[in-house]
Amino acid sequence: MVVRAGREFLAIPGPTTMPDEVLQAMHRPALDIYSDAMVQLTDGLLRDLKRLFATKGHSYIYIANGHGAWEAVLSNVLSRGDKILVLESGRFAINWGNAATAMGVEVEVLKGDIRRAVRPAEVEARLRQDTEGKIKAIVVVQVDTASGAFNDIPAIGRAIKAAKHNALFMVDAVASLGCMPFEMDAWGIDVAMSASQKGLMTPPGLGFVAVNDRAREVHKTAGLRTPYWDWSERDGVEHYRKYAGTAPVHLLFALRQAFDMLFAEGLDNVFLRHRLLAETVRHAVAAWSEGQVLSFNIEAPAERANTVTTVRIGEGHDPASLQAYCKDKCGVVLGTGIGDLSGRAFRIAHMGHVNAPMILGTLGVVEVGLAALGIPHGRGGTSAAIDWLGHNVSA
Repeated sequence: MVVRAGREFLAIPGPTTMPDEVLQAMHRPALDIYSDAMVQLTDGLLRDLKRLFATKGHSYIYIANGHGAWEAVLSNVLSRGDKILVLESGRFAINWGNAATAMGVEVEVLKGDIRRAVRPAEVEARLRQDTEGKIKAIVVVQVDTASGAFNDIPAIGRAIKAAKHNALFMVDAVASLGCMPFEMDAWGIDVAMSASQKGLMTPPGLGFVAVNDRAREVHKTAGLRTPYWDWSERDGVEHYRKYAGTAPVHLLFALRQAFDMLFAEGLDNVFLRHRLLAETVRHAVAAWSEGQVLSFNIEAPAERANTVTTVRIGEGHDPASLQAYCKDKCGVVLGTGIGDLSGRAFRIAHMGHVNAPMILGTLGVVEVGLAALGIPHGRGGTSAAIDWLGHNVSA
């Protein structure tokens, strides 16, 4: 017996649910890639990427996912044997560091904890010890989609400045751009990267990089540069060089529509919507956690992301059974625990094209699954979410 039909709902942190308008934008003939219309499409997207990153620097579009954008960043500013400092707060900055290691870069990890965000004071202390300036770059994620941690990027930027260190500050905004405030120039970020399939509501396959003048100066002597990723190659006057070949035309149509939707809503409203819906999820999880089998992975409330919530399940209970019930019986796909949280957690995404009925429906299905499977939990999680939202979305 099931109560699912129609479109399956993705409550996973990427690819996220895509608006019908974005899907429909791709249902059209390809452009002549040498036409003025193609040039205008590209110029508009690059301009709006700078608006999203909040930078006066340069922006680039790659036919790649976030892992490709990581490589684009590393190859453009580093040489073999250079050292970088990876700030741990879960899985993804570590993976960025793993990519650097494979490219011949020396990687040091500033150890963190999968249950907390990066501590800026620890960053400053480590940088003060690097009196010879061996660390050439610092890499961190704004949101780690495995742990659910939200890192205070402005505070980390201030810590780097306080240490008077010259390393490039490089930030992964894959799970935050278009959902939460991001101020590249104001926060002292030299290089930022993101991808299309999360808050930007577009199919996977596009990676984005934004760079300031300081990073572009370092780029001139980088020894890891290769033709596909190279910023200098992409700065060439011929339009095809913006994509190192044929443009991903239909993905660009989709991205244009997604940007138009974000700007029509207004970025401040987008950020507020994500904050309200994230807090709605957190109220439900807090109520369920009273049964002491479920708990937040990120312990400090201020360090929980507004785009994804990672929920731990105590020993003796398998999150896979809950995920299977929600998907097979009710048509809701929850995110799995990954890395150190594999088999120990599930994730609820609340990023991109999400609204109140989508979030409340997801929470309701989770609560149904908990009851059906006999997983101990505090009662009234969905009711707590509804009550909180009703008191915080004014009439």
